[in-house]
Amino acid sequence: MTVTSTAPAALLRTARVPGDGIYEGPRVLRRLPDGWEERPYELFEVVPQARTIGAEIRGVDLARPLTSALRAELDRALLEWKVLFFRAQHLTSDQQRAFALNWGELETNPLLAAGSGEDVVRFAKGGGATPTFENVWHTDVTFRERPALGAVLQLREVPPSGGDTLWADMAAAYDNLPREVRERVDGARAVHDFIPGFARFYGPERLAPFQEVFPPVEHPVVRVHPVTGRRMLFVNASFTTHITGLDRDESDRLLRLLFQQAHVPEYQVRFRWRPGDVAFWDNRATQHYAVNDYGAHRRVAERVAVVGDRPF
Repeated sequence: MTVTSTAPAALLRTARVPGDGIYEGPRVLRRLPDGWEERPYELFEVVPQARTIGAEIRGVDLARPLTSALRAELDRALLEWKVLFFRAQHLTSDQQRAFALNWGELETNPLLAAGSGEDVVRFAKGGGATPTFENVWHTDVTFRERPALGAVLQLREVPPSGGDTLWADMAAAYDNLPREVRERVDGARAVHDFIPGFARFYGPERLAPFQEVFPPVEHPVVRVHPVTGRRMLFVNASFTTHITGLDRDESDRLLRLLFQQAHVPEYQVRFRWRPGDVAFWDNRATQHYAVNDYGAHRRVAERVAVVGDRPF
């Protein structure tokens, strides 16, 4: 005998959340490119700090010249972990510069305060100092034709609490975009300009002389890492103004969606500084965010950056 249910089908009221945001659900967290050979490190200890990004390196004194073998192994760690942390190094500015020079020519940035030399940037915060480049996700100097390969940052003074820095893995951000969004951005290009990022801190009289020095530039929305071959989102809220070929409203909407991807915690690592700590990050593969939550306390950092290549 067949029994036929007469119960009415369950109905749900119509409900939706706004689209074009951070998508819910599991994340694809792939640290290494497909086909990459993972090998043990022989010259130092690597202590992972997050799933796909960030590792503390133990057993290396950055004040000493690097051997070719040590430089090669640190370079592999940088490619695999995207940001490396070295505790209690207490480098002089010259030692910090010498370490960074192992990766290439150092860049200068006339828009930021200089330290002991024109290729050393000094961030001194607290006590009324201009709060440059904090509380915003960004990739350094994408307004240049050749944005920085990477940067070496050392904290000289650390507030009693707060002042952490976060980094986001932009390859993971790309991997997790919905297919239809990836199809829209693969092959797209976007304009980058220094003015939006710096106009938050400086007036027109300070910025106008640099307009010819740093004209707007176009970069791929999705760049390919020149060594690993990973595809990575390469737009950021400080410098990317619009996507080429789209009208303003459509460009703004798509960029808002792409900017939000750095905010996903699964793609991030957060570092709590102590005096003398050093971070070395791959600027091609990451965004970072300096947290300004330390009030009037002092936070003093020095950064040197390595000239990069033209994104493709």
